[in-house]
This record gives sequence, C-alpha cells and structure tokens, in this order.
Amino acid sequence: MYKTPCCRLSGLVGLSVKQKLVLNVPQCNQSARNLIQLHRRDPSNWLTYQHLIFLKRQYVTKNNNELHQRAIPKQAPALTIVNEREDTIERQVQRIPTIDPADRHTVSQPEDVNSEAQPGIYTLKPVTEDAAEQRDSVSGTVGKSHETPHVHVETDKAKEERLDRQWKQLKVNVADLPDVYAKLAKIKLTALVVTSAAAGFAMAPVPFDPLLFFVSSLGIGLASCTANTINQYFEVPFDSNMNRTKNRPLVRGQISPLHAVSFALACGIPGVALLTLAVNPLTGFLGALNIFLYTCCYTPLKRLSITNTWVGAVVGALPPVMGWTAATGCLGQGALLMGGFLYCWQFPHFNALSWNLREDYSRGGYRMMSVTHPSMCKRVALRHSLGLIGLSTLAPVLDVTTWTFPIISLPINLYISYLAFRFYHEGDRGSARKLFFCSLWHLPMLLLLAFTCKKPRRDPEEPPAASLALALQSSLPS
Repeated sequence: MYKTPCCRLSGLVGLSVKQKLVLNVPQCNQSARNLIQLHRRDPSNWLTYQHLIFLKRQYVTKNNNELHQRAIPKQAPALTIVNEREDTIERQVQRIPTIDPADRHTVSQPEDVNSEAQPGIYTLKPVTEDAAEQRDSVSGTVGKSHETPHVHVETDKAKEERLDRQWKQLKVNVADLPDVYAKLAKIKLTALVVTSAAAGFAMAPVPFDPLLFFVSSLGIGLASCTANTINQYFEVPFDSNMNRTKNRPLVRGQISPLHAVSFALACGIPGVALLTLAVNPLTGFLGALNIFLYTCCYTPLKRLSITNTWVGAVVGALPPVMGWTAATGCLGQGALLMGGFLYCWQFPHFNALSWNLREDYSRGGYRMMSVTHPSMCKRVALRHSLGLIGLSTLAPVLDVTTWTFPIISLPINLYISYLAFRFYHEGDRGSARKLFFCSLWHLPMLLLLAFTCKKPRRDPEEPPAASLALALQSSLPS
C-alpha cells in the first residue's frame, strides 16, 4: 500500500488551509470594518483607560447599558508562622500572600498533598512542630498564672449614652402635656394671629364690647391651634428631614398621632362653634374657611408649587378680617384694608425667613420661592414692601384713619422698603436676616399707629345738624 510521507501530507494540509484563508480574507476585512464603524457610531461602547482599571479590579458584566458588578471574593488570610530558628523558612511563609508568582510555588496548599510540591511540605514540617511546641508552652504558662480574661464592663453612663442614641418612643408625662400642646399649636404663631384679629376688632367703627372681644379672640385662637396641629400631623415625614422642625412633638414621638388629632378636634369644634353661635355666623364661616385653606390647600401645595406662598398670605390676612366682622357683623372696606396690611407684610417677612432656610426646605422637599425661584423671591418681597406705603395712603381715603396715619407711618414703611431693596440687590444671608427682624417689629408698630390715628366714631342716631348746634351752644358764654 502506498504511503505518503509526513512532510508531503503536512504540505498538502497547509496549502489547502492557506487557500481557504485567502478566499475568506475579503469577507473578514469587510466584517471587521463593519464592527469598527458600528463601534465608532456608539461612543458609549468605547473602551477607556478607566474601564481597563475597573476591569482589572472587578468582574464586570454589561447588559442593556447597565453595569452590574460583583466584588471579588476575599481570600482567606494565610497563616503566618514565626520561626526564630530558621529565618529563611520564615521569609518563605510570609511571602505566601504576595502577588509574586515565583513565590507561589515555594509552599503548596494543603489540598495539593499528592502534587509536585512534596518537598515544600517536608520543609514546613519542622516549623509546624516548633509552632505546636510554642502553643503548648504558652498554654502551660496561662494555666500556671490563672489569669482571668479581660472583660469589658460597660458603665452606666456609657450605657445611658448608647440608649440615648437609639430611636425610641418618648413617654410624655401629664405635667409635660401643656408644653407639648403649646408646640402643637405653635403658640407664638397663634399669639400673632390673635393679635392681628384684635387689631381688626379695635379698628372697627363700633363701640368696644369687652365680652365680645374676649369670646372672638378665644374662638380665633382655638381655630388657629387646630390648623397648626393638623398641619404638623400631615408633615411628620417631611419635618423629620429639617433641622428647624425635627424636634416637634409628633416627629420625636412625644405624642401619638391619634392624641394630636384629638387635640385638634377638641380645639377646632368648640372654636368654630363659639365663633358661629356666640359671635356671628359670618365670623364662624371665616374661621372654618381659614382652617380648610391652611390644612387642605396650603399644606399640600408646599410640596407642589410656589403658589403656596400666596395661599398662605391669604390665610394670614383673614384674622384681622375676622376681628372686624366679629365687631361689626359684616364685611367692610376697613376689613379689606386690615387684611391687605397683613397680606403685603407676609411676603417680606416670610421670603426673608425662607431665604436663610433654603437648605432645610430643599431637604424637606418643599417648593418655596427661595429654593426654586430665588430672583422672584427677592422681587416679590420688595414689591409688597412698597405696597405697604400705598395701603397706608389708602387708609384715610377709605375713612378708616385720619390723614396723620400715612405721614407718621411713612418712616417705618420706608425703612422696611429700604431693607427689602438691599435684600433684592445683595441677596445674601445678612440682608435677609435684617429684613426678617425688621418685619417682627414693623407689623405691631404699624397696627398701633393705625389704632392711634383711628377716625372718631360718628353716632348714627345723632344727626349732624344736632351735633353742630350742641357744639355751638356749649361754646357760647352763659
């Protein structure tokens, strides 16, 4: 049988493979060009130096342009055996966890018992025997000394500090309930609401009734407590993210939500009933409307739109209107004027306050002008500060005050407008702080000046001619 030599056979095989490669070269080049062009079209698939470093340290898989990674499993620490007699063996054992591949073959793993590294095991045998002798000697010395192991004993102070850092529901005592209720009602804000309502009651052109004044002030204060409590009930998860509100009773767990809602109902129902039955239905309706606007409109709008500031200004403008209606029983031009004072005053007051709390409001997720529209925040504060001058000039025109009021109120109105202009021009924390503190004393001063310049009340039962004749008769000598 004819047999072909191996050299001829290999030559034939090589020639056939070469012919096939020559025929497939154009197709391979075309596919390679297509792949390169496709890769250039999508820059997200480009491989950069950072990718190489990342691939070097971690296992990476890429699916749908999302990077999924898992950490490299941590290697078990190698046992380091210290031998004081043979320094060479000690160096070999300490070099086991290093990356140098030359040192990996010096000592074999325990699983490779039948592998080629049998001499490595023989070299480590005396070292392990010495380590066993050292362990026996150490255990003998420990047994002889009878030393008790060191146990860390936690002191009472350290335990108390550790428990204080943990979250826990605080148990409130009966003696602490007044303070908790005061925080729920926002007692300072409620006091401002009652003060503005009292100003509207005092500016009404009717005789002053002390009992009616007390009942109306009490009802308006209870309605304010209800609105503030429900507001805190709705904003617990957001108040916990703000430094200014994280210590409120509901956030800290000092009082349960059911207890807070019960307190709100205990204030709201008697308050609205008192305003409706003991004062007049119009004032009771305005009180219920104010609670609704504050809890159901202003509170949710704080997380949706910057219009919450205008809605909140309407809520703040209603108390002096309620004071006027409580005294007169009807809406008048003076009621709208007093409400306008509060409406315009709130914008420089609140915009300056929120400017220094932008980080807090942003952390809580509230959409305030100072956070989302800072330039508008400064413009609105300046615009409504100037509006206070116009309203002061309008007061004598509406027959609410004398013409003395626009003159004596002009300095304080110009001063708050000047601070609002500085806040608009500079827009820093210092100018915002000065405007805020000025607004704290500006409002009570403005209302006090309006009360001192109140137009004298004219008795409707007495005709003007009779009063003039009586004045002339009293002026003639007897």
